Amino acid sequence: MLVIRKLTKSFNSRILFQDADMTINYAERVALVGPNGAGKTTLFSLLLGEDTADSGTIQRDEYTTLGYLPQESEVTGTVTALDVATGKAGDLEQLEAILRKHESASTTDDPEYFEAQAKFDVLHNPGVEAKAKKMLRGLGFKEEDWNRQARELSGGWMMRAHLARLLVLEPDLLLLDEPTNHLDLLSLLWFRQYLKNYPGAILMISHDRDFMDEIVETVYEIDESKLVCYTGNYSDFLKQKDDNYERALAAFKNQQKEIEAIQEFIDRFRNVASKAAQAQSRQKTLEKMDVLKKPSPPRKYFRFNFPQPQRSGQRTIILDDIHQAYGERKVYAGLDLEVERGERTVLVGPNGAGKSTLLKLLAGEIPFQKGERKLGTNLKLGYYSQHRSAQLDENATVLDEVMRACPTLREDDARAILGSFLFRKEEVYKKCGVLSGGEKSRLNLVKFLVDPPNLLLMDEPTTHLDIHSIEGLTQALMRYEGTLVFISHDVHFIRTLATKVLHINNGRVTPYAGGYDYYLEKSGIINERAALVAEG
Repeated sequence: MLVIRKLTKSFNSRILFQDADMTINYAERVALVGPNGAGKTTLFSLLLGEDTADSGTIQRDEYTTLGYLPQESEVTGTVTALDVATGKAGDLEQLEAILRKHESASTTDDPEYFEAQAKFDVLHNPGVEAKAKKMLRGLGFKEEDWNRQARELSGGWMMRAHLARLLVLEPDLLLLDEPTNHLDLLSLLWFRQYLKNYPGAILMISHDRDFMDEIVETVYEIDESKLVCYTGNYSDFLKQKDDNYERALAAFKNQQKEIEAIQEFIDRFRNVASKAAQAQSRQKTLEKMDVLKKPSPPRKYFRFNFPQPQRSGQRTIILDDIHQAYGERKVYAGLDLEVERGERTVLVGPNGAGKSTLLKLLAGEIPFQKGERKLGTNLKLGYYSQHRSAQLDENATVLDEVMRACPTLREDDARAILGSFLFRKEEVYKKCGVLSGGEKSRLNLVKFLVDPPNLLLMDEPTTHLDIHSIEGLTQALMRYEGTLVFISHDVHFIRTLATKVLHINNGRVTPYAGGYDYYLEKSGIINERAALVAEG
């Protein structure tokens, strides 16, 4: 289906790929991994024809259709989610233009023509709207949102609409760049199951370890400008990489011992007449030897120790008979909840059930119409929201903000922690005023870690992080001695951290005194997605 041979690509004198090879077969599920800046998105640009290689070839079967989901996409105005999903938001017009161009030029044997014709036929099919609605529903859209205009929806919801359009098109090769970024747990589980039965091939970039473990069967790692192939899922890749490193390191050490022994013999006997010939022979052996390069160890997550918070009272926070509504829509009526010290609680449930609302009620971020919010003794509360801009000084640098948050922190330690959260080298001197939304979220997260509260409320903390940063955050929170309440769509993150589950649906909160797998077992429903929408 897709063959890359001897691909070389440099960017600003930096070599991203050199003589790199890759093959993707029909219906194969492939993950592309590597550190930030390694060239993953650049490779996608090359495959899409948006960029050109310095040398090498990229060959795709001429009848193969390709679909691409970028990390971000702008749709505004009166376009609706259903318009995007059905291709009415510009796709049909663009495809018609491509077809007319080739037909007028009599180049209907061009692969671009075949691909445009195939996509046009799908989007022009009478059943396209029904299929689009099915995809939108699976990705978390309610029926009343199908025809809402883009200007009324967040960028994340419009990205889901773009994803629905891709699934409607059902291209032979799906290119997915961080496809789970804008999904909640429920829609992620639906999407994951859908991809398991997807008829085409998939090439994905993802920071979601569990997602890759469930889907992929081949991993290509960008390593020293090469594309290195591993068979299996992401966990298999990690094990193989570690095993390969250990073998390569052992081979390197053995060769170094051999070289030292040969050199010692040469140095000892080169001037001894009876041994001179042997010494000369070994000198030639040494000169002909293919000397192994010391292997670089696999990149690991950064382990850091942050100060532990002051111990709170046993009951950290209580919500008593809370009534909360947005206008006419009642979210909670008579909610009672008590969070105890040391609990690590994950909130699960369908989209719109009130998970983020509950987190905001605990944080004191939104008003309620009736009831009481009681804080425990010695409580220091912190609320991390990916959608709320941190209280940052726009003229301060990233490093300044972290040092202010924890004045006792050494600068080297601050830089190391920032580096593990993707602020590397000179980026720590960027002014906060020029940071992107994702960068501000990461900086806000670091500030929590270096001066943690004893009750930490977190809404999707892994968004905007790469897989190693997520692992570093996970391990840091494992050692955290305070109380944690969080929402996440990262199943690996949930499984590792949660010791208690609150299932939320229709204003009803059902507690499960165990981790995520305990909750799935006790909910009595084998299907993981069904367990999230159960009445509780």
